[in-house]
Amino acid sequence: MVRFDVNAGILAGPDETIPDGIERAAELGVDAVEFFDWEGADLAAVEAACADHGVEIAGILAGGAGSNIDDRAAPAMTNPYDHDEAVSDVGRSIEAAGDLGADCLILTIGPDQGGFDRATQRRALESVLRAVAPTAESEGVTLVIEPLNTVVDHPSYFLTSSREAFDIARAVDSERVQVLFDIYHQQITEGDVIRNLTENVAQVGHVHVADNPGRLEPGTGEIAYGNVFAALDDAGYDGYVGLEFFETSEGTTMAEGVRATLELD
Repeated sequence: MVRFDVNAGILAGPDETIPDGIERAAELGVDAVEFFDWEGADLAAVEAACADHGVEIAGILAGGAGSNIDDRAAPAMTNPYDHDEAVSDVGRSIEAAGDLGADCLILTIGPDQGGFDRATQRRALESVLRAVAPTAESEGVTLVIEPLNTVVDHPSYFLTSSREAFDIARAVDSERVQVLFDIYHQQITEGDVIRNLTENVAQVGHVHVADNPGRLEPGTGEIAYGNVFAALDDAGYDGYVGLEFFETSEGTTMAEGVRATLELD
């Protein structure tokens, strides 16, 4: 069976904290959480909540240049002039993930820079990843680069193809540099989800799920998630599958969406 995590920040209400989301995840029977804003969180309280409720941290999102998606004015891993700042941002994020005992550090690598050709931007990205890989190896944290779709959600994002993401991970050649395969995004971009996942499972460090269309809970759209989860299990995937839907179908609460997804496995 695959192992699931849920975003504690999404589970937490508008006036609640990450520890509140951790408590709710435990109540739902989820063994791990991930969250975005570790820099704005009370990390001591996060660690205490995880210990109290027996919940692991599957991953956190990097800070600074490691979490840029669409902002061409901000530092990005795709901009060769931002190399030093990107290395610094990702490096301190790796250390935070290591301190928290997180399995992985999620990296969104930035928008297409426009003024540079694609090969130059890819070299810039690979250069940052090679520079930070030794820190990830020493901290025991897996860096996962995430392709996103440009059709619906992120029109300026650089990395869209899972094939290119796998090629980048192989080129960096570190066991601690892998790919976050977001099934929602890749269904929109390229389809053929099961084959792309299972044929490259050695480079898959983390998985995100939501259904398409709508980015709602699995089971509401066109993706046969029961088959996807079975294929992942058969392929020997041993990482976490993160429940990354931000809204649920009408009349369904987030808790009900999480429970329904767990039943698909």
